[in-house]
Amino acid sequence: MFRSLLLTIVCGYASAILSSELDRHWVLWKKMHQKVYEHEIEELGRRRIWESNLEMINVHNLETSLGLHTYELAMNHLGDLTTEEVLGTLMGTVVPSDLTRGPPNSFAVNVSLPPTLDWRKEGLVTEVKQQGSCGSCWAFSAVGALEGQLKKKNGALTSLSPQNLVDCSLVYGNHGCHGIASEAAYPYVGLRGNCKYSPKYHIANCSSYVFIAEGDDNRCLQAQVCFYRHGVYRDHSCTHNVNHGVLAVGYGTENGDDYWLVKNSWGVTYGEEGYIKMARNRRNQCGIARYACYPIM
Repeated sequence: MFRSLLLTIVCGYASAILSSELDRHWVLWKKMHQKVYEHEIEELGRRRIWESNLEMINVHNLETSLGLHTYELAMNHLGDLTTEEVLGTLMGTVVPSDLTRGPPNSFAVNVSLPPTLDWRKEGLVTEVKQQGSCGSCWAFSAVGALEGQLKKKNGALTSLSPQNLVDCSLVYGNHGCHGIASEAAYPYVGLRGNCKYSPKYHIANCSSYVFIAEGDDNRCLQAQVCFYRHGVYRDHSCTHNVNHGVLAVGYGTENGDDYWLVKNSWGVTYGEEGYIKMARNRRNQCGIARYACYPIM
């Protein structure tokens, strides 16, 4: 009887310590990511989601330490969101059902490719952006590709305006816009508004684009990828249903795993300072090479 009572007291004491630690970490996390909730009921609901995500992260990282995964997770600014909320607010790429690829590119590679490549080191990639709760990933990936081409053309690395595309590009056409403005001239607000493009802010053009031949090489981006921290993201449960637009800025190999170096638009607190290493040469995992294309300036 006494032994059972003592065990109950010890377990209760340990539970209280864990609860106190969770309270402290919840407060620190809210402060770090500037989270403010309208009322106590909302915060309670978000806290429960956060705790569920935290448990998933801890279990995954334990499995990684046992050699079951090639990447680690970490809590970030998405911690109080459900997978459905992330899919509904951050992943806005919709592939048109009547998309015409045109003939795949047939350019010849006359030099042997290096084993690794990182266009950031060549000064062709701007800083990581934060799209917020707006499904504008497609716009950030598009301007990212244009930024690199613009630097190669005139030597200046300039952040272009995803808001310009969000406001002015409807369905498939670019209604009335004959170019794109810089981010400074047409800043991002994370909501679609009236097109404010003016030729006087023109800084770049896209004359055409080329599709890369589909590789053999998302509900792909499920709960785990939202909390990706580092390593090569290799998940066999991914499908090829593409729903997120990102920018590939290089490739390489880490611990024997080939990867694409990918710039996301979820801020620098995501992944490896805003980047994720997606598995390469894995039969087009997550549809990473399904709709790959590049602009011509």
